[in-house]
Amino acid sequence: MEYCREYEKRFQKYYDELKWLYCELYENRMPEFEDLCGQMYGWYQSRKKGLKDLDRIRSKNPAWYKGNNIAGMMMYVDAFAGNLDGVKRHLDYIEECGINYLHLMPLLDSPEGKSDGGYAVSDFGKVREGLGTIEDLEGLAEECHKRGISLCLDFVMNHTSEEHQWAKRAREGEREYQDRYFFYDNYDLPAQFEKTVPEVFPTTAPGNFTWVPEARKYVMTTFYPYQWDLNYWNPLVLNGMIGNMINLVNKGIDVIRIDAVPYIWKQLGTNCRNLPQVHNIVRIIRIICEIICPGVLLLGEVVMEPDKVVPYFGSVEKPECHMLYNVTTMAATWNSVATREVRLLHQQMEAVSRLPKEYVFLNYLRCHDDIGWGLDYQWLKQFGIEETSHKKHLNDYLTGQYPGSFSRGELYNSDPESGDARLCGTTASLCGIEKAVYEGNEEETDRVIRLNFMLHAYMLSQSGIPVIYSGDEVGQENDYSYHDDPRKQDDSRYLHRGDFRWDLAEKRKERGSVQERIFNGLKKLEEIRRLYPVFGTEAEVRAVDTWDDSVLGLIREGAGEKLIALYNFSGLDKVVWINEDDGVYTDLVTGKEMEGKAVEIPAYGGYWLLRKISPDKGGAAVL
Repeated sequence: MEYCREYEKRFQKYYDELKWLYCELYENRMPEFEDLCGQMYGWYQSRKKGLKDLDRIRSKNPAWYKGNNIAGMMMYVDAFAGNLDGVKRHLDYIEECGINYLHLMPLLDSPEGKSDGGYAVSDFGKVREGLGTIEDLEGLAEECHKRGISLCLDFVMNHTSEEHQWAKRAREGEREYQDRYFFYDNYDLPAQFEKTVPEVFPTTAPGNFTWVPEARKYVMTTFYPYQWDLNYWNPLVLNGMIGNMINLVNKGIDVIRIDAVPYIWKQLGTNCRNLPQVHNIVRIIRIICEIICPGVLLLGEVVMEPDKVVPYFGSVEKPECHMLYNVTTMAATWNSVATREVRLLHQQMEAVSRLPKEYVFLNYLRCHDDIGWGLDYQWLKQFGIEETSHKKHLNDYLTGQYPGSFSRGELYNSDPESGDARLCGTTASLCGIEKAVYEGNEEETDRVIRLNFMLHAYMLSQSGIPVIYSGDEVGQENDYSYHDDPRKQDDSRYLHRGDFRWDLAEKRKERGSVQERIFNGLKKLEEIRRLYPVFGTEAEVRAVDTWDDSVLGLIREGAGEKLIALYNFSGLDKVVWINEDDGVYTDLVTGKEMEGKAVEIPAYGGYWLLRKISPDKGGAAVL
């Protein structure tokens, strides 16, 4: 009864706004709205007591995910441990890594050979064969909760697989199900769409429509021909997809990663990206979660330029996503690795630091996907940088084609006509560890391990939640075996999606090994971050001029602490002419004391310089 009163209180709080948003999307569709409201109560009733108790705890501290005590890891279940039970068996290792936020890449049912890495879902209530069952997923979530680990899962909203039950019935000619997609009898309207809608993958999946011979109609397929775009003009689609999502959170998922958010509303005469209706839908989802499962977070996947990303936070008064990926900073970081200059990264950091502190980013160096060069070329023009030639330089450097480059990456979706391409590779291989170890160059190995350490230190000093890709903690290199696998050889993203190297993980115990140095270095950074409140999201953050375009500097202040973080992207030793002339600082990593001016920093080096600033504490902090 007590839980029911809680539900009713939350429902009444949000009912008017939910109704207004729904009716703005779907005029005169009150039966569908009332049906949704009825289903919501049923979904709440089926939520287990343990999850409702967790909702209560988190509701009392709505900023529970905004501190400096959360560190994440993303992984493919099969690559890491074979199946869900394997992941459960290796939770001790995950905890040893300092991880309490675990993102499992797409694992729901998808057709072999036409899965798009799991993003072509054929059944939202079933785990892919070989990975386990939906009950195994629920069991893993329960064990994670016992250990204080939050579980994140992808939810693909824009499309389904052509093998989804809705798609099968649409192919058979059922009008009700064709209306859940964008079906057209001839190419007249698709041709109108093509005039304004960009192609996502022009080389591997040209066009935005596919002919379905069984139905004798065209269907919209923005990403791949086997992924049919859902028609959110139809309220039954929204209701049904929300039901699929709630079913997953009721299995114990703590964070829902909404895939390809900007694409989910289509309208003729537009580019079908970032339309206002998308924000209505995301806000509706947020409200429904606040009513049914207020302890669940929404993570938006918006891989676009900065001005398109931030709106998906919504407003402070009417929030949408709890968290977003810091995509532009990730790309700008690798830009700095390839160019050895930090002007763009400095500008990006300033822009992020001006945002409201309620906005939480997930920060990362690498993920399952490619690196796209969606940099702020309008801003870069002032330095004489031209987009096409600059992208070529980045790709040449990070694939090892540029003279003196240490990186070993590969291109993805290369378009010979435009010269545009994206990039793939593990953090270790892009940092030069693969090359240095292969050549047996110990001095160079030391340098590039220092670069790897510096890049992770930068990621961990950004406000938000740091997330590493499984394998990066032991310096896992590129997996070139995908070239010999017919199922994968056309997708270079498998270069960095290789099976987790448990043999390398064992070497983390060998003192002085590359793996031990990377593993323990990263673990130490995570421990420092947890220990000092200045790394929390409430800290004031600002960029600081270093008077050297290859050295990035930022200052964090909060909780009686001041941190100067310095990162040398150059292969040369530097003197950083900052002028923080306010006393002695201590590097939290080495314990070395120095003043906050004329700081000597080695090639690819990084410092976390801390000073206590509270009058009652005084002195320098030493780890």
